[in-house]
Amino acid sequence: QVQLEESGGGLAQSGGSLSLSCAASGRFRNLWKMAWHRQAPGKQRELVASQLIGSTTDYADSVKGRFTIFRDNIKKTVSLQMNSLKPEDTAVYYCYANDGKGNEYWGQGTQVTVSS
Repeated sequence: QVQLEESGGGLAQSGGSLSLSCAASGRFRNLWKMAWHRQAPGKQRELVASQLIGSTTDYADSVKGRFTIFRDNIKKTVSLQMNSLKPEDTAVYYCYANDGKGNEYWGQGTQVTVSS
């Protein structure tokens, strides 16, 4: 019922910036939670940042002060502005959403690589 498509991944230098975007499409009224997760090789997928429909946000400690999540409920998008990038940020980044009714959705993921 909901499809998520990420864009904006790529290569950045340490200290540089990248912006990710995720667009939701399909049949739905609203999405309770939208988030970005990431998974590095050999590591478990982890929450990076999330934002509820009421604008409440949450960030992983490792990205606080560097990353900013923003959702546009009219355009049905969620973005992640990543500043002061570190090599440790290298991972596949996944868009996530749920409708607050037990349904969860994942994007296909987009690669972010940060070189030193």
